[in-house]
Formats: sequence, structure tokens, C-alpha cells
Amino acid sequence: MAIVTAEPRPWLAPTASAPVTASVRLPGSKSMTARALILSALADGPSAIERPLRARDTELMSAGLRAIGVAVDTADEERWRVEPGALRGPARIDVGLAGTIMRFLPPVAALAEGTVEFDGDPHARKRPMGPIVAALRSLGVAIDASPTGGLPLTVRGSGLVEGGEAVVDASASSQFVSGLLLSAPRFTKGLTLRHEGPPVPSAPHLRMTTHMLRAAGAAVDESVPDVWVVEPSPLHGRTWVIEPDLSGAAPFFAAAMVTGGAVTLAGWPSCRSSGLGGPAESWQPVGQVIELLRGLGAEVTLDESGLTVRGTGTLRGITADLSELSELTPVISALAALADGPSELRGVEHIRGHETDRISALATELSKAGAGVTEFRDGLRIEPRPLHESSFETYADHRMAHAAAVIGLAVPGTTLTDVACTSKTLPEFPELWAGLVARS
Repeated sequence: MAIVTAEPRPWLAPTASAPVTASVRLPGSKSMTARALILSALADGPSAIERPLRARDTELMSAGLRAIGVAVDTADEERWRVEPGALRGPARIDVGLAGTIMRFLPPVAALAEGTVEFDGDPHARKRPMGPIVAALRSLGVAIDASPTGGLPLTVRGSGLVEGGEAVVDASASSQFVSGLLLSAPRFTKGLTLRHEGPPVPSAPHLRMTTHMLRAAGAAVDESVPDVWVVEPSPLHGRTWVIEPDLSGAAPFFAAAMVTGGAVTLAGWPSCRSSGLGGPAESWQPVGQVIELLRGLGAEVTLDESGLTVRGTGTLRGITADLSELSELTPVISALAALADGPSELRGVEHIRGHETDRISALATELSKAGAGVTEFRDGLRIEPRPLHESSFETYADHRMAHAAAVIGLAVPGTTLTDVACTSKTLPEFPELWAGLVARS
């Protein structure tokens, strides 16, 4: 099916006149959906993906897999079906602006017979790819890349990857490690992957990768820090049950905190069977998120109704290392701009290479709205000041749009230059958000 990119759409963020109180049921985790698609495509039999995220990133991932011979049926919104096939080119894959596609699919394409070309949105060419390209080349994969080592690139697959040992500097993105590990069971010799460089960010996403690999039947040893050993083995088809997206829930939790209301994320896995072959425990960093939100002044509870965040009427400034929760940085920055004291958010230098340079973008837009912002190499210091209406540039970045929507709850006249960019992970965000605020 054709993937249509939503046209930019200016949007006046709704302002809350009363506490936001609601129970929301959000689509599945983008990170889990992407990993389930890759593991299902490489499995030895059919798989089902229940409660997946249907959004631009996952539609593009599905289209990319179809292009190289995998049958991905997404007709049923609640249960996708994946039937592995012989991987082959020639094919052209549109990665959009998705790091998961540009870093997860080239190792899969290396297992295909034929040529597979990758390109995406203009900013995608600026996102770092060099480390995974270098690692694949060291494993014998033929790749043509741009002079910067990134997109556009062409993988010239021979039908197999011998595997063995590789070194990668994954300090810019944990996806460099995850992308290699997800395909590694299909390498003839498996893979011993060593990270050399500054610390790898987003460790919870790496844990998600290794947990899901094991659930699919792979043998993974991560007992030595910064070394991952994946044995060659079949991956088994199975049913994946996708958790609600915790990062996507962040602006809704923030709405409760800003307005003194309460928002419940329904269907949280600790309240039901996880469907992942074990106790109903989340593979997302829920404990760290709860600790962070409590530090900002929220009350957080987990019970049979779901994960509930309550505003207490106070938003506190916070000093936090967000290296493992970097996707939350835009929303946390918005909360910091509305808090009762200064905040310092560090450990997120790698988000300069996300959909946009999020540190610079946040500094620019929060300053434009009236906040006092100091930009560091790896983060921000935010000093709350009286905020005023502004046109909040979203930079084609869904997380920047979320931050602007949170500011708009308390600051009338906050306009997003483009709310359509939220289609990357939650196409219904504008309507869902407006309905949430309207009911307050």
C-alpha cells in the first residue's frame, strides 16, 4: 500500500480550564511493534502481532518488509499477521524519518538475495548511520552509502551473512546495537558484538531487544558489559502482545500534572497477561518513569484500572539524568518550563541526532515562549518564567509537538506549526488531545 505523508497542519493547542480527568487507551508501543515485525519476518513460521501500533513508522516498516518478500497483513487493526518468505531484491525502501527502519532493516536486507535501496525524508539523511554501516561491512556485507556514511544507501545482499565478530560505537543510538542483534540469529556464525565508545544511551530499549530475541527462541548472552553474543539459531513464529506505548503516554500524564487532574493509561501489562511467555511485567522502563514523574510532583499508582498519574497542584523543578528515558525529554522540558523552580536535564546528547536536534529545538522554542533556557552539549537548564503565546515550531518531530501541546494547556495562544507530524506514532493525537481537554 502507498504510504502518504501528512501535510503540515498548523494547530492552536487547546487550553485547559479545569483539571483533566480521563482514562485513555493508547495504541501499542512503537518500539515493541518494530521489533516484533523484524523478528516475525525472520522466523521459521507465521506470527501474529496483537494490539500493534498503526502509524507512519510501522506502516513504512511493514511496507519495507513486503518489498523484500515478507507477507505482512495489517488489514485487522488489532491483529497483524506476518508470513516469512524468501528475502530478495531488487527493492526500494522508504524509511521516512524512522530510526527503527533505517537501522533495523539494512541487516535484514543483507540476508536477502539482491539489491535493496534505502532513502527517506530529507532530515533522515542527517541522522547517523555510519556505525551500523561499518559493522555490516566488517561482517562482509556489500553496502554503498553516502559520503557521510548514511542515507541514501544500497545493500547488495548475497542471501546470507557469515557473521562472527564486530565492533560498533553505539554512543549515538542504541538502535545500532538492536539492529544488528535482531538479525544476528540468522547469521551463519551468529554474532559477537562489542561496543567501544562513550556509554550506550537508552539501555531499556536494548533490554527490550534481548528479551524479545529470547522470547523468539534466540540464545543471547549479555553477561559482559558492552558485549552481546547471539548464537546462530532459528527464530520461532509466535504471537506477540504489544504493550501500550509508555513514551506516547507521557503528554497525557503531563496533562494531569499541569491541570491537577488524573489520567489513567488503561490496559497496562502489570494488570493483565503480558502474552510474552512470563509474568505480566512491562518491558518498558515503567519504574524509572514513575520515579521521574513523582520527582516532578505527581502521584502515581498502578492497580487493576491501569497506570494512573495524578497532579497535586504543584510542579517541582528537577535535576535528572534522562539518558535512559531520552524520548521523554521534550515533555519533561515542557513540564520544567511550568514548574515552581529551575530544572536541569542532562545525559541526552544523542537526541541531537533524532528526528531533529531536540536539544537545540527545545532551547529555541521554550525561549521563544518566555522560559529561561541554557543549552548544554548534553541537555538543558530550564528556569520557569511567565510564558506567553507563541508559534511553536515542531520541526517535523512528533515529540516536539507533544511538548508544545503540554505548554498550550497552561498558555493560551500556543500554536503548533505542524500537528500532522504526530502521525509518526499516533495519528489520532490532535483529536484525542482536544477531546481530553474539552472534557475537563
